[in-house]
Amino acid sequence: MKALCWHGANDVRVDNVPDPTIINPRDAIVKITSTAICGSDLHLYNGFIPTMQSGDIMGHEFMGEVVELGSEVKNLKKGDRIVIPFTISCGSCFFCNRDLWSLCDNSNPNAGLAEKLYGHSPAGLFGFSHLTGGYAGGQAEYARVPFADVGPLKIPDGLSDEQVLFLTDIFPTGYMAAENCNIQPGDTVAVWGCGPVGQFAIRSAFMLGADRVIAIDRVPERLQMAAAANAEIINYEEMDAGEAVTEMTGGRGPDSCIDAVGMEAHGTGLDALYDKAKQAVRLETDRPTALRQVIVACRKGGTVSIPGVYGGFVDKVPLGAAFNKGLTLKMGQTHVHRYLRPLLDRVQKGEIDPSFVITHRMKLDEAPHAYEIFLNKKDNCIKVVLKP
Repeated sequence: MKALCWHGANDVRVDNVPDPTIINPRDAIVKITSTAICGSDLHLYNGFIPTMQSGDIMGHEFMGEVVELGSEVKNLKKGDRIVIPFTISCGSCFFCNRDLWSLCDNSNPNAGLAEKLYGHSPAGLFGFSHLTGGYAGGQAEYARVPFADVGPLKIPDGLSDEQVLFLTDIFPTGYMAAENCNIQPGDTVAVWGCGPVGQFAIRSAFMLGADRVIAIDRVPERLQMAAAANAEIINYEEMDAGEAVTEMTGGRGPDSCIDAVGMEAHGTGLDALYDKAKQAVRLETDRPTALRQVIVACRKGGTVSIPGVYGGFVDKVPLGAAFNKGLTLKMGQTHVHRYLRPLLDRVQKGEIDPSFVITHRMKLDEAPHAYEIFLNKKDNCIKVVLKP
């Protein structure tokens, strides 16, 4: 089969690789009908996530048709259309039983490696380095889905791939980011980063009852998409985002701030230059420009929600501000399984059509070019869907 494979920083290629096979009786094999490039994939593409190996298959947002089943998978049948959570979860461990699916104890075969870095291992993830299991990803023609008796969600007739594809990651991720804010009537939520996750966080904040949403970015087409959802917008290259949100909230600050940027944040200040220099020589793994801003900008007693991915160590985080303002910080990989059915219901009821975020539809063979335009924000690219 064809699959997009990582061969080093800024080097991905469509290769011919062996077809996946059933390894465990709880596996399924899926013929992929739609897959997408996520902002998190760019962290791999740029070489900032360790333990990638040449030939690793990329991608964690994918869906398709079941073509083969392990003997213990009774909830699916051949021909079913399914979406697959990017987090791989066993369904029966301490954490899965508490609805903390991305913290599964049994799905990362390289848990010992993750424990050296994080103290404990998160769940396995599709296409996201050997630190999280070394699982082949879904930017391919076929994929093996472990624990298929737990994770995948069957899609009813009448819904297109593009309406449901993002249930695999970015819609639940944006929704959980907003849910973590504990939004109350009249609240103002500020969202740093208007990429795909930020766009879903904006819309989810409104769905959960926010009175105002302020969106911060520098890319015009992203800001326009946020404004189309009734967000008030700030271009941080034209004004100081922290000062602007403080002024817009009468000096109090937003009730909640969402960092939908993560480890490769851009900025205009000296701290951004500091982070780039330290990251370049691996004295710092992540660039926390947005994280610093959300902590300082959030009102006293407010909540900072962090869906943006961080991989390692960051410098000069204003923990004193978080402590002295009594902030609540909530973060982590998304518990996708928790949100699949509730968010599918919202799609079916017409409350949201997740396909709004798609700007480019391309063939799998075009994936290396798709990565390049997505990374460099060329051709007004916000979200790419690939068709194997």
